Amino acid sequence: MVGRGAAGQLVVRGLFIGDDEECFQRASELSLQVNFEMLEQPLYKVVVYLDPAEFKTTWLGNKAIYRTRMAIADGGELVILAPGLKEFGEDARMDALIRKYGYSGTPQILAAVKENADLQENLGAAAHLVHGSSEGRFSITYCPGHISAGEIEGVGFGYADLKTMTGRYPVDKLQDGWNRAADGERFFYISNPALGLWAVAERFTA
Repeated sequence: MVGRGAAGQLVVRGLFIGDDEECFQRASELSLQVNFEMLEQPLYKVVVYLDPAEFKTTWLGNKAIYRTRMAIADGGELVILAPGLKEFGEDARMDALIRKYGYSGTPQILAAVKENADLQENLGAAAHLVHGSSEGRFSITYCPGHISAGEIEGVGFGYADLKTMTGRYPVDKLQDGWNRAADGERFFYISNPALGLWAVAERFTA
């Protein structure tokens, strides 16, 4: 299990080997402490950075969406800085399905599954398309390094220029958590969405 050290570096927090319930429970308990961040208030502006060495597709990069969705306020915005992004799927078939159906939300994808054999034969792709949608609750703006605005907008995301947005949100000067832009805008920054899960307490109460 990996987490961040005091200086922001990646450190191993635990190693669990086994297939018994106790092993699973102990790993889950530590993961809850290391990787889960419970916030007091919903976030209206979240900026996520995708390391270009790790994230070259939305198939992987959409961790920025499903790891933060429980923390983002209705009407909020998620900005994804993705300098390495060059494809949607990890292979040509998945890439084509994503381009065809887009991240259009659960009702649309479920309807498409009923009506189209290509999605019926690739339910993993259908699940990915659902996970990659905000369901209209908040906006998602991708800032890609190698994909055009038309392609990004064609799958249902907003587009912003990477150079412009990294100028506004200089990742080498940001710290994980709360930051302020030069004009005073307050935003929440995440340097690696693969390392955690973010949520607000109100989503766990009746």
